[in-house]
Amino acid sequence: MPHELHTLLIVGPARRSTLFRWLPAVVIACLPFFASTARSMFPSKNKPTHQVTIIAHRGESYLAPENTLAAFKLAWASHVSAIEFDCFLTTDKRIIVSHDGNTKRTSGIDRVIGESSSQELRKLDVGSWKGKAFTGEKLPFIEEVLATIPKNGIAYCEVKCGPEILPFLQEAIDQSGKRSQITIISFKLDVCTDAKRLMPDLPVYLLKAPDKDPESSASLPYEDSLIQTCLTHHLDGLDLQYEKITRDYVGKAHAAGLRLIAWTCDDIDIARQLVADGVDGITTNRAAWLAGQLGIK
Repeated sequence: MPHELHTLLIVGPARRSTLFRWLPAVVIACLPFFASTARSMFPSKNKPTHQVTIIAHRGESYLAPENTLAAFKLAWASHVSAIEFDCFLTTDKRIIVSHDGNTKRTSGIDRVIGESSSQELRKLDVGSWKGKAFTGEKLPFIEEVLATIPKNGIAYCEVKCGPEILPFLQEAIDQSGKRSQITIISFKLDVCTDAKRLMPDLPVYLLKAPDKDPESSASLPYEDSLIQTCLTHHLDGLDLQYEKITRDYVGKAHAAGLRLIAWTCDDIDIARQLVADGVDGITTNRAAWLAGQLGIK
């Protein structure tokens, strides 16, 4: 108990009238004590009660051009714990990091990555569209992205093309020295199954968006068969579009021994609900901001 409050309680009646005049000052002096006690008894409502990984979608892509070294370095500099990036295989068997299979959107020049060499793709400027400060940003090689991962960082590598990339991906991962820090994700089941067979020690997650009702086009709930698909093919988790994730579905995934990641959420209220529902991670374009809002270090 603070000394001022203890003194007030033990003095006799003659002195209490004088001390009561000092009561406001005493209360103010005690506020830090009461505040610290309250914080220990009642944790912040924003802070998750379980470990949640906030994943920088294509790097810190709200502030920097997506899937560039600038975006990944900014994420790590902001103390984000994980990044996500996308990759394709070029004609000369190099792995280029890009979300789109065509470079038109980010460079203004129409090139199909799978039909182009890394040399011609690396000449493109994929930073200017985000601002002059990013002029000259190149499509990164996967080796460059993996090299940015700090000691405790995690990288989610999304394979956008087919299984033909996997031997080259394995080689890049082996040479990176970051093998234990990498998770492979893909919308393609054959990529996931082949990746798990080739690299059984790496976590592999199946990506999925909700199916659509053929008549109304409304999103449908995720089916339990999706969980069974992961179990059948020895996958480690699901990476689901957040819209139809429910607490019940997260519970079923966890009961099956699977982890569940939600993509791509930039809304704090939805993110709080996802945390309450028990997801293991949230992919977002505003990773540092969202982590701060959720009280995650």
